[in-house]
Amino acid sequence: MNLFQALLEALDSLSSNKLRSGLTILGIVIGVGAVIAMLAIGRGAEETITGSINSIGTNLLFVFRGGSDEVRNPDPLTLSDANAINDPFSAPSVVNVAPFISGDIELTFASERAFIHGLGVTSNYDEIRNLKLAEGRFIDEAHLLGRSAVVVLGADTVETLFGRTVGVIGETVRIDGQPFRVIGVAEPMGGSGFSNPDKQVYFPLTTGQIRLIRRRSDRVDAIIAQAISADAVGQAQEEIASILRIRHRTSIGVDDFTIFTQQDFLETARTITNVFTIFLGGVAAISLLVGGIGIMNIMFVSVTERTREIGLRKAIGARNRDILFQFLAESSLLSMLGGVIGIIFGWGLSSLVGAIASASDVDLAPKVSLDAIILATVFSAAVGLFFGLYPAKRASDLEPVEALRYE
Repeated sequence: MNLFQALLEALDSLSSNKLRSGLTILGIVIGVGAVIAMLAIGRGAEETITGSINSIGTNLLFVFRGGSDEVRNPDPLTLSDANAINDPFSAPSVVNVAPFISGDIELTFASERAFIHGLGVTSNYDEIRNLKLAEGRFIDEAHLLGRSAVVVLGADTVETLFGRTVGVIGETVRIDGQPFRVIGVAEPMGGSGFSNPDKQVYFPLTTGQIRLIRRRSDRVDAIIAQAISADAVGQAQEEIASILRIRHRTSIGVDDFTIFTQQDFLETARTITNVFTIFLGGVAAISLLVGGIGIMNIMFVSVTERTREIGLRKAIGARNRDILFQFLAESSLLSMLGGVIGIIFGWGLSSLVGAIASASDVDLAPKVSLDAIILATVFSAAVGLFFGLYPAKRASDLEPVEALRYE
């Protein structure tokens, strides 16, 4: 029996009971479609996150308090540390530095209220973080020197409080009950790093130290440094570490600070999204196994129903391998048909998720990749062969006389 003949007989056998074959294929369709859709969502999430991180520059370094476990009382980061890092003689690879403080605040306007993340920043924060303004202006040196009660709002924050994103310059909002004048509105940036800048509010660092987040002396929560280029990030990291070790009087290996680069954030984001994608794909693959069990069940039923036919075939000269090949062809055909339809279903499901995300203003674009299609197709074919092998073997081992006598 050649392959073409086996496929024709398998197709004829399956078409004789269309409903049963269709329901069996359905399990494979759902499984393949789910695998492709879940992998597409995971890939889209990875590209969204890494794209957001890259959008703020690949030459940034973030310095935080705390480092080695051996240091029990790490020195705080200060404005003096930031000024030392910004010294071109001590750190020639660093071109800009922006210290900041941060904390959760209550922001109100009229009857609207929001608990969001607030940042006390310097006048060059927008330049380092590539923060563009939709209208108004950013915090300047005059605001810092005068400890002015002014704020710049993120795009989502403006929408939450005012229900619009334009025409809010000059409005007064309250932060923890204190009035602040809106001087700027940031353009949408999307989530990146540890928080979403669209849901933040920015105010002068000096104002935050005294009236809002309250930090003693010149302490800051973190320092952002900008290297002269992406290639100079490693050198800038070494220069910053050397400066802080001298100022904090620590030695190599017992740092009381931690320096992260954009590459660190990218690697962490990729690790998380890869785990997320594998988890989603694994959950979806379970439905493929369920579909395979359905194929095995149907093939057992088919063998039972066609016992006399098998006996007759063997009586007129069909060999065991011919019977085996015939039933394997049927199970494989079921699986492959389900796989092809499942690819179309998965593609459509991914597009639907993308459309829903777009309508909900969620920056997520599922991406169906060729490797996901190949993986799902190969896996579905393997499921058909694996779960069809035992019923096919059982059919091929039937004795002709016993099979002909079967009622």
